[in-house]
Amino acid sequence: MTSPTSTQDPWIRAFHPAPQASRRLICFPHAGGSASFYFPVSAALAPDVDVLAVQYPGRQDRRHEPGIVDIGVMADQAAEALLPYADRSPLTLFGHSMGACVAFEVARRLEQAGRGPDHVFASGRRAPSSYRDETVHQRDDDGIVAEMRAMSGTDARVLGDEELLRMVLPAIRSDYRAVETYLADPGAAVTCPVTALTGDADPWTTHEEARAWEKHTTGPFELKVFSGGHFYLSSRAREVMAVLEDHFASGGAPR
Repeated sequence: MTSPTSTQDPWIRAFHPAPQASRRLICFPHAGGSASFYFPVSAALAPDVDVLAVQYPGRQDRRHEPGIVDIGVMADQAAEALLPYADRSPLTLFGHSMGACVAFEVARRLEQAGRGPDHVFASGRRAPSSYRDETVHQRDDDGIVAEMRAMSGTDARVLGDEELLRMVLPAIRSDYRAVETYLADPGAAVTCPVTALTGDADPWTTHEEARAWEKHTTGPFELKVFSGGHFYLSSRAREVMAVLEDHFASGGAPR
């Protein structure tokens, strides 16, 4: 299979294409997020690492497409789009919040296809086996906006622009429905190492809920705790980048 040098696939964004790099990092956004959230990661790692970000339907240039309300369906389509990029070496997957669930399910599908990743980084999300009864997707628009403000992960310019906000709310509601109704298969696990990352003041993910990711891999597991809330990775970007850089410097081997 020939590796793509650029992507026309609606699911994949390459902000700093590095097709000759020997390693690829695939990034999955949070609920309501878009591929551009990972632009700084792409800029920091290129050209040594080819960073690709997943773009879910219903936002930015895919805003005219309906959102997907099922994590499994989202993972099916994302995994299919990513298979051509797993040609040279195993992919490394990084997902934040809802993106951690999508990354995990994509990893399972890639393993089933014989193209499993070398590592899954699950950030800012409790393990699939740590259930909470959440119903944000059932709130009215103002209720969803209030949740977004509380999480502090949405650009203030979006929250302050009524017309733009109303345009993106259907996709955000779809994302919340997908992640809040997500239930992994009993005993669902990957064989590759998993690293869970979380903020020490994240009200949506406790340390115990993050540590429970250990149940979902038969390989090595590590928990890394950073100072900050749900979007700790914005204020601790340098520290998070160091984790990724260490991973690639080690050749992807468990440490």
